[in-house]
Amino acid sequence: MATVAEVPAAAPEPLGRLDQTLLIFAGLMEGGKEDEETVRELGELTRLLHDDVEVTKKGETSVTTVIDSDCVDTILCYLDMRQPDIVRAHAALCTSAYLKAAGEDGGKKLAEFFHERVRRGTYDDYIVAFCVAATIFPIVPDLTSELFLSEGFLASLGPLMRRKWKSRKVETACLEMLNAACMHSACREAVQKYCTEWLEEIVDQDPDDAVKSMHTADPDMHLQEGSISMRRHSLQVQNLAAVVLAKLRVSQYAVPSTPATSGPEPRIQPATTSIEDLSKRFTKMLLEEEETEHVQPSIEGLAYASLQPKVKESLSKDSKTLKRLVKALDDAPPRSPLIYGTLSIFASLTRYRPIETDEEKRIRQLKAYANAGGKVQPDPLNEDEHVTARCKRVFDAGLTPVLIKQSKSGSAASLALIISIIHSLSTPPPLRGQLAQQGAVRLLIAAWAALPETESQPKRAAAQALARILISTNPVLVFGGTRPIPQSAAIRPLASIITPDPTADRRDLLPTFESLMALTNLASTDDDTRKAIIRTGWDDIEEQLFNANPRVCTAAVELVCNLVQDPEQTLALFGDGTPKSVNRVKVIVALADAEDPKTRSAAGGALASLTSCDEVVKAVAKLDRGAEVVLGLCRDEREDLRHRGAVVVRNMVFAEGEVGKMARKKLLEEGAVEALMGCAKSSKSQEVVGVVVQAAEGLMKDGEV
Repeated sequence: MATVAEVPAAAPEPLGRLDQTLLIFAGLMEGGKEDEETVRELGELTRLLHDDVEVTKKGETSVTTVIDSDCVDTILCYLDMRQPDIVRAHAALCTSAYLKAAGEDGGKKLAEFFHERVRRGTYDDYIVAFCVAATIFPIVPDLTSELFLSEGFLASLGPLMRRKWKSRKVETACLEMLNAACMHSACREAVQKYCTEWLEEIVDQDPDDAVKSMHTADPDMHLQEGSISMRRHSLQVQNLAAVVLAKLRVSQYAVPSTPATSGPEPRIQPATTSIEDLSKRFTKMLLEEEETEHVQPSIEGLAYASLQPKVKESLSKDSKTLKRLVKALDDAPPRSPLIYGTLSIFASLTRYRPIETDEEKRIRQLKAYANAGGKVQPDPLNEDEHVTARCKRVFDAGLTPVLIKQSKSGSAASLALIISIIHSLSTPPPLRGQLAQQGAVRLLIAAWAALPETESQPKRAAAQALARILISTNPVLVFGGTRPIPQSAAIRPLASIITPDPTADRRDLLPTFESLMALTNLASTDDDTRKAIIRTGWDDIEEQLFNANPRVCTAAVELVCNLVQDPEQTLALFGDGTPKSVNRVKVIVALADAEDPKTRSAAGGALASLTSCDEVVKAVAKLDRGAEVVLGLCRDEREDLRHRGAVVVRNMVFAEGEVGKMARKKLLEEGAVEALMGCAKSSKSQEVVGVVVQAAEGLMKDGEV
């Protein structure tokens, strides 16, 4: 019989979700713990709140029922700027999960917390309230904007920031809140109305003013550095205020002002800090700060200031600042806000204006005329000439290798900006070869493959940039040797933009044209590449043969001309005798008679290759105007076209058996002898004359000449 000691103890029952939640809050409220333990508890609470949404659908009680105002207070206080960054980050995730799980009740508790802290009005309460607002603005912008726009709140910030004795943490927390609020249009307008004046006072503060005022109040006072610093705004506060002002200034530029009708302007205008002045301040901040981790305010400010043409131009001409920006991007931690901000600056500097049709240009000019009160003043710094110069300066700063580095570990948003920058840098042809040398082709192919189909615009931009580079470079130099990327890897991205963007408001044929040109370049290399192009994009390529735009149509024909250099593909597409292949031959012959000489030349080149196949010769000979069109090439005023025509005639007359006999007869009926004689007399090239002689000899095979 077993003794009591031998009876195994029963395992403790696991805690339910509600008990786990209460236990976690007990630990969080206790305080005095290591950061790692606090982070772990916040993570556990975040997991419970995330799971709560699905669990409650099954009828279970929500953990939010045991989270009262004190619990919410506990979570939100961990958003305090005085907490370690890692704790604040996990508290932000936890807050987001709570607001999602608690719904309306969570919003109510958040509002109560915010208003109560502001009502108390101590420095500590202000700091926590402002930090909470700054953190949750991106999470629940509508809810936070209601708190932010509550009556009297913004108006109360001026007296707070103008207090004689300054609190750097209160001012920093307040400005970070305003910085976040400026992302919301209604809040930005309110900040513009209530805060601009004192923001400018902070930015324009004279460091000696505090000393002068203290001397005026008490000339015998012994001044100490501590007392002086408490009477003036810190440099960090001034810089943050400048960032907020930059966002306000940019929004002012974005909204066209209507001409005033209420009366004459006042003779003396209040002094304002211009966006150019703010830009100079941010540049100075950036250059003076050696540690990359401390340049975020200057980067953020420049990201907004660089939206303006004058700032773009001056910044691009400052090689020292450009190289400092490149270094900041190179040193930035993966997926940090610093990366996105720096990339935004380079994207602004290199962005071209969208290509417009004549109608779109006319409408834009009319709108500008109306908004400017009858004075059209287009900014010349936005013209392509200036953008191209900026692209060259940015490229010379050594940006491309850093973009390649950051593309390997960046977020989807950062990758989209990187693609946008490379897309702009690939616009000037002189930069394309250098981009290829520095690895841009590999970046673009990898980015295109990594982006999901939902990111259609960045994918198309990556493919178009790839096309531009491959138009201007030798594929053998880009893909040959020991390079790890095969040439075939570029085909799918290029083929994806042959068809115009179905989601666009208007039909942009430039990507189509550029992709066809790039594929033509690739198709000039080897049969394997030609097979891959046909396998991947033949249907779309064939469709462009009917494009009404002559340049696109010509590019498609030139691509076909290179594709059919492979006899196997010629036979498969044009020479199997099926109605579909006969119709394709008919299309090429028709294009050889087009008005555009480049289209005729490309189609003539295609026929010169195709007619090496007897089935194609048969199809051409059977067409009503087939022989006439071929001989028309021989009669053309351009020697290259006459050469192509003579090659086609030679191929046709030397075809085997009945096909050759039929071809010779058709050509003779259309005046082949006269056409060849005229071709020989007009041509200076011995190569062309030699082909004509061979064609004439072939015509005599049947003895009918």
